[in-house]
Amino acid sequence: MKYKCIIVDDEPLARELIASHLVNFENFELIDSFENALKAYTFLETNTVDLIFLDIEMPLLKGNEFLKKLKNPPKVIFTTAYREYALEGYELNVIDYLLKPITFDRFFVSIEKFKQLQNPKKEISAATENHIFVTSGAKNIKIIFDEILYIESLKDYITIHLENGKSHHIKQNISVFEKLLNSNFVRIHRSYIIQIKKLTAYSKNEVEINTVEIPIGNSYKENWLHHLETAILK
Repeated sequence: MKYKCIIVDDEPLARELIASHLVNFENFELIDSFENALKAYTFLETNTVDLIFLDIEMPLLKGNEFLKKLKNPPKVIFTTAYREYALEGYELNVIDYLLKPITFDRFFVSIEKFKQLQNPKKEISAATENHIFVTSGAKNIKIIFDEILYIESLKDYITIHLENGKSHHIKQNISVFEKLLNSNFVRIHRSYIIQIKKLTAYSKNEVEINTVEIPIGNSYKENWLHHLETAILK
């Protein structure tokens, strides 16, 4: 398959450089590029893409603010000359943060990160609507979704916390694992997914499951409130 990509950057030379790098990867197709985020926003209302190369400092609408406005954003790689946005990029769960001028070697690393996210790693051997098998050592362990309290992420690893007090620590990206879960789970932070049925208390900025307090990330609050309202209506 070919991954559809767009570039959003107000600098013509930056767009040309990214496009020249991207043409070296046969599974990636540049379908359009935009000089500002407003044009890209209009495009995404009627088109689906897999990956955005997104500048931050742009006129009219900054790239980070544009990303926050997308309801179901594609994967994003920030391309910027400013280091100070790196922490916010992590909060917004972007794949990578490329500093200009972007070398091909560094661009290659970002493309590899994106490709790895498209395929669940071998630690996940099987998943259904009700359960999942994860690999721990020589064993494939069956985990029932209804027994999961929450999932916690630390870099390239996740910990699955169960209601019996046990936990399983596996090498897996939380965004990839999120796609394998059923509709009872909701991402409330770049590092946390909770099972909404296990919720015992909540406030404006955090939720509580049993005695564990879990923060709600700013960029996830709208999605969290939608899931909360849906759960209450049920």
